[in-house]
Amino acid sequence: MGISRDSIHKRRATGGKQKVWRKKRKYELGRQPANTKLSSNKTVRRIRVRGGNVKWRALRLDTGNFSWGSEAVTRKTRVLDVVYNASNNELVRTQTLVKGAIIQVDAAPFRQWYLQHYGQDIGRKKKGAAAAAKKEGEEAETVAEEAKKSNHVQRKIEKRQEDKKLDAHIEEQFSGGRLLAAISSRPDTSWREKSWSST
Repeated sequence: MGISRDSIHKRRATGGKQKVWRKKRKYELGRQPANTKLSSNKTVRRIRVRGGNVKWRALRLDTGNFSWGSEAVTRKTRVLDVVYNASNNELVRTQTLVKGAIIQVDAAPFRQWYLQHYGQDIGRKKKGAAAAAKKEGEEAETVAEEAKKSNHVQRKIEKRQEDKKLDAHIEEQFSGGRLLAAISSRPDTSWREKSWSST
């Protein structure tokens, strides 16, 4: 039996059963779920659908486009792990990427943006005073190179510092190099590296 999206199998509004008075129709067909897996061997299939249109079905993925909502910034980054799924633990065990799944993504692109936007390196572990004193001479040279910013850029960064808010949990995730994110779109049907979002 094929997968069908008909309503003939449903009960009537009164609660009575309906007789199946015709066969299944092509326009009511359904397809098997993609069950997109987390894998470095990216596989996206082209599917011809009704009207000669095309759907892109992702079978294996390892990257996506993620948004940091409160900062209104979006970056393409690697998906590292599937950590939670409210609907089914089996989907966590099999590393399946579905809408609503909680995953871990690489923090590097967002850290890079944060440094450029706020002039502050986020998520670096604070070193002891002795270790800091040793490296102070070496770091002074690199900082001098990085600090060659125009007065205009420095003023902009200082202005941004006033409104900057960073949750302690997110800072902790940055220090580990992995951010928690929720998949907000289906990666199976029309995935085009565009429709994911992070917390």
